[in-house]
Amino acid sequence: MEKVDLNRLRDFDALKDVPDVQLSWLLDKCDHLMLHDGQELSVPGELFSGTHFIMSGRCRVYTIQNGYKREIRIINTGEITGYLPYSKDRMATASVYAVGTVQVMCIPLARINEMIATNFELTQSLVEVLSSRVKYVTSFHHQDEKMMALGKLSAGMTHELNNPASAMLGDSSFLIRMLNNLPVAFFDLMRSEVEVSEILATLAFISNAARGNDDIELNLRARKAHENEILGWLNEQKVENSDMLCETFIEFKLTAEDFNVLAGELNEKNISRMLNWAHQLFEMISVAKNISESSRRIVALIGSVKTYTHMDRGLDSQPTDVHAGIKNTLTMLNHKIKERNITVEEVFDLDLPKIDALSGELNQVWTNLIDNALDSMKENHLGTLKILTLRDREFVRVSFIDNGPGIPEELIPMVFDPFFTTKNVGEGTGIGLDLVRKIVNRHKGSIKLFSKSGHTEFAVCLPIKTNF
Repeated sequence: MEKVDLNRLRDFDALKDVPDVQLSWLLDKCDHLMLHDGQELSVPGELFSGTHFIMSGRCRVYTIQNGYKREIRIINTGEITGYLPYSKDRMATASVYAVGTVQVMCIPLARINEMIATNFELTQSLVEVLSSRVKYVTSFHHQDEKMMALGKLSAGMTHELNNPASAMLGDSSFLIRMLNNLPVAFFDLMRSEVEVSEILATLAFISNAARGNDDIELNLRARKAHENEILGWLNEQKVENSDMLCETFIEFKLTAEDFNVLAGELNEKNISRMLNWAHQLFEMISVAKNISESSRRIVALIGSVKTYTHMDRGLDSQPTDVHAGIKNTLTMLNHKIKERNITVEEVFDLDLPKIDALSGELNQVWTNLIDNALDSMKENHLGTLKILTLRDREFVRVSFIDNGPGIPEELIPMVFDPFFTTKNVGEGTGIGLDLVRKIVNRHKGSIKLFSKSGHTEFAVCLPIKTNF
């Protein structure tokens, strides 16, 4: 084991300005130990043995997230770890183990109070180490929170984009097959002594149906009656494939009167043939509409992502519609909402004025509050999230209310504390609500929590005009 003296201690950056007498006290009070490769210095959930000075070698720090080891950092020779004076955490939250052979000098936890009482400069130097650690851990967890949020949004958006993209792929393949068969179908039609006037009449019939009646909505009873009417007419005219044709014709809101008009312009022997040909064209129009709708959904989702992240905006405050940000956030989290079987009630005051805000930061607020509400209702696989907006004098108030189990009364004062979380290990960092509070404070606003069983409300009040 390497001998440790005052000169060796001064190799530690944190101890360079500590008086010799206090370093001598430290040498006298410390224990010395050698760790072998893989031996643990700290174990999560157990008390720190004391303040650890790494005299030689290095240690690896890791945590367990979702069942996997995740390395946080490497502690090298000349660094200090373990418990530090005035820290609230006396228990380790991560594993620290030796890489190779490691020599450690340790001042036991039982002697920390004596050090604080008798060695001011030594204590101050270790408090500065604690300050640096807090900054590092805060930065690490903020980045971790961002990555977790990005992962959730990415998973949701992948699912949301996959549905219309898959639909487009299937519909486009079907449309290509139909288009390939169209010349053959038209050639067969022309061989059957159909008049040009009948073809033109059928094309006009298809064109009118394709651009009209889209606003007509039928309830179940009306649809059934409509189906019976169309199917009856087709069977009366002895139209082939009447069941298959009926489904498509109902989709285009066609009536028996429409068919009577067309039949008046067709040779009776050609009615079945012309309607089957029309059915082919109607199917292609229907598939093209589906592709168009899927494309519209993808464009809308991409637009929501762009608006949510404000990729096309600057970093300055600007007039912001809180409803637009909330709706875009709901779009981002729609997959999770459907997965949890959550009903979202939007009770919006649409006359609210825009507020002076940093839109991108507010979206982080909405994301954290909505995501937490969804997580609180996870076990029930059923729940209601009510989002309420209203004007409160010179403020805009936005409330997120869920009917989950609520937050225990003794935990309510701690929910906005950094690193506090009620979630399982690996599911939360405790940064989310701390970040929410900081953003709201930056906007000169306030956030309040009201919670009891079956009712939890986070109420955010933001001034309409803010001078950043």
